Amino acid sequence: MNEGHDADRYRAPALDKGLDILELLASVDGALTQAEIAKALGRTPNENYRMLERLVRRGYVARNESDRYELTLRLFGLAHLHRPIRRLVSQATPLMRDLAARTLQSNHLAVYDQAGVIVIAQIDAPGYWGMAIRVGAKVSLFNTGSGHILMAFRSAEERAMMIAEHESAPDDEPPDDLEERLAQARLRGYEIMPSMQTAGVYNLSAPILGPDGHALAALTCPYISPLGRKAPDIAEAIAMIVEAASVLSRTLGGQAEPEEAYGAHAG
Repeated sequence: MNEGHDADRYRAPALDKGLDILELLASVDGALTQAEIAKALGRTPNENYRMLERLVRRGYVARNESDRYELTLRLFGLAHLHRPIRRLVSQATPLMRDLAARTLQSNHLAVYDQAGVIVIAQIDAPGYWGMAIRVGAKVSLFNTGSGHILMAFRSAEERAMMIAEHESAPDDEPPDDLEERLAQARLRGYEIMPSMQTAGVYNLSAPILGPDGHALAALTCPYISPLGRKAPDIAEAIAMIVEAASVLSRTLGGQAEPEEAYGAHAG
């Protein structure tokens, strides 16, 4: 049985009509008349009338005094019921605690959100020393391991958008060799770089990948070389971080490791 036949077999025309209307209204600024909606979707106004009325009654669409239709915030509210960030932190926390115990270093989780890299979870080192970053802190996109990972494992279009959004921040300008650094991080499957904020610290970062292979988040350890203590060296710590990121990616339904990564993780 071919795929086209399967697609026809499981069609739900009424659902398709409703989703088409919602997607159309989400793609335009302002409100549309019933005739404008029909023209954009290639249907007659009567074909959409009942569906529009149901969407209005269920609160997904509003009709204003000019008989124009626009989206309400109901879809926004539904999206926030899912709480993706809360789920990500919940799934990551046990792995991050185990990582801190094994590396004897602190680690944190960061995401890209509205032109910023935001720390959403932080686990302290198990000993009396370590480097911690406050949850909610906004860190550099261009000069941190987390920022590099979040850019490296996105599409070229997304990366260009992220860079463009930071053009208004003159104190956070991209280095001249940024693209080369990101390409190296993609090939390795992780980032390792001296901290641009604190001497003696190395940023070790690995991507949390979604089903499309793009970075959902970055798992980062601000590695401090131990003196006089038996602790994992930097190569061993990298391997542990990459392993933890891979496990978390699988837990969230994403790819276990970047497609372009090669070689030993601790090489």
